[in-house]
Amino acid sequence: MPKKHTYVLGLNTYDHDVSACLLRDGEIAYAIAKERITRDKHASGFYKEVIDYCLDAEGIALDDVDLVVRNCYILPVPEMEERLMYQDLPGFLPDYERADAKAHPWFRSNSDKVVTISHHLAHAYSAFAVSPYEDGVIMIVDGVGSYRSDVNEPFPESDAATPLARESESYYKFSGTKLECLKKVWMEPDRGFLSDEFYNMPGLGALYSRASTYVFGDWNKCGELMGLAPYGRHGNVKPLMRIENNKLTVPRWTAELNKPYVADPDQKWESSPSMKHWEDVAWRVQDDTEKVLLARTAWLRETTGAKNLCIAGGVALNCVANGRIAREGSFPNVWIQPAAGDDGIAIGCAYYGWHEILKQPRSFEMMHSYIGRRYSDVDIAKALGKSLVRIQTTQTKSSDIAKETAKLLADQKVIGWFQDRSEFGPRALGNRSLIADPRKPEMKDILNSRVKHRQPFRPFAPIVLYERAKDVFEGEEDSPFMLIAKNVRPEWRDKIPAIVHVDGTARVQTVREDTNPMLYRLLREFDAITGVPVLINTSFNVKGEPIVETPRHAVICFLTTGVDHLILHDTLVSKNAMHAIVGPLVNTYTDVATMVVSNMKTA
Repeated sequence: MPKKHTYVLGLNTYDHDVSACLLRDGEIAYAIAKERITRDKHASGFYKEVIDYCLDAEGIALDDVDLVVRNCYILPVPEMEERLMYQDLPGFLPDYERADAKAHPWFRSNSDKVVTISHHLAHAYSAFAVSPYEDGVIMIVDGVGSYRSDVNEPFPESDAATPLARESESYYKFSGTKLECLKKVWMEPDRGFLSDEFYNMPGLGALYSRASTYVFGDWNKCGELMGLAPYGRHGNVKPLMRIENNKLTVPRWTAELNKPYVADPDQKWESSPSMKHWEDVAWRVQDDTEKVLLARTAWLRETTGAKNLCIAGGVALNCVANGRIAREGSFPNVWIQPAAGDDGIAIGCAYYGWHEILKQPRSFEMMHSYIGRRYSDVDIAKALGKSLVRIQTTQTKSSDIAKETAKLLADQKVIGWFQDRSEFGPRALGNRSLIADPRKPEMKDILNSRVKHRQPFRPFAPIVLYERAKDVFEGEEDSPFMLIAKNVRPEWRDKIPAIVHVDGTARVQTVREDTNPMLYRLLREFDAITGVPVLINTSFNVKGEPIVETPRHAVICFLTTGVDHLILHDTLVSKNAMHAIVGPLVNTYTDVATMVVSNMKTA
């Protein structure tokens, strides 16, 4: 029987944000990050779960996959897997995954159909191969990429660096499927304490992560750092990097920055006496980042004359900088990969295989990021049918779920919204979302106290009807992936105060009927009731957990938080009187069970 389709699988492996993307005849069939399956945020380790998820969703087996393309930014995957055989590196391959890895046919594979590529090359393919542009330029900026010695693509020899230098920035031009590297910015290895080399690397993304570590004690809190920046005093901290004649200089930090966050069980982060200093550092690194990125885009435009710019890499998740690039960067057209971080590496790997190895033309545009698997009404009924769920809830099918939900939202209820396929990438874009009314400022505090438990300075983002976006927010640029910050028009700031940040901006997601008809209809119904075409949209999770993936995840989050109602497709789920009795007992049991499971994994 002849094979019906050609399948290419892309993988981001071993370090943070392990992920997979399956192409069917050059179009994205499914993509998933491991964290959504294991519930371990930014999950690292082996990649069996993400492979199984994609293949099961498509209904195919390992042998049906024609080509596998992988990346690991630490080392090329074959070398990484060789080392994992004789080194105990639980951060990359925990003991409980070793048996699965050794038994898997793609682990330490010598097959010609299993290929490895370098980090920024994968980011580049994720940016341009699914963009709406036939030609243009690409900007890749992240924390750290591959070693120079491991980079696959040709690059200008004038970009001198030692073999152990790491990728920091890469710039390309493309036409069709042809890609040419214009410039690479390298970070040379630095002296330091054991395992803190990245902390001291002189690169744009590395510096931002260094500031995140300084302020929050975690290199991966860059989004929080961006949110804190508008509170800082301008100029109180001297520049942390500078760019002149397209050359970036990142001086070493000095003892002037001597107030790093240190965890203290007796003091909350928010009440630290160092808070104003941390706000000033956040403002400085954000301002420096924006200036460098604007200088880079000006150079790209001047040297190439291109009109279309594609962006990826972890720094591309900085929506404030993206907003300035879109407005001030002189490119008429800007497209940002919605999974711009390392989860999106899987997309780039897959399209490298499709275009560069299989020599297939471009034909697919990533209009949306709803590329998880679908869950059926049977799956929902199974999640809701558990005895501990039934006893705590009432469940009602609705003939018009959008209208009914809009009424609840207008009545100040917090809604868990679960529809269709999950989003790929770090943003909840309306299929795995918590949704609320933006018209009262206290809604921000309600969401934080009942569900999110985030720092109070962090803003919540709005979703808005595409055709009304220009009425409410300044700027012509579209923002379908919540990756561009815009100024809220002055006449609207008092109407939707719960989504307005301290600097008058908001991280906007525009919603079109053709890409998310159910979310679009919900906005239309809310607009009809309130005259406001905007809702709060935040990820359906609690602090420290990944976004929910399955109906079961959604039900658990609903029952263990202060979410008022849960919408699963066309089913309205509400808590009944028994929830006040049963809920606390279940929560106590769950906490104990979680501790037991955690101890079993680390024992």
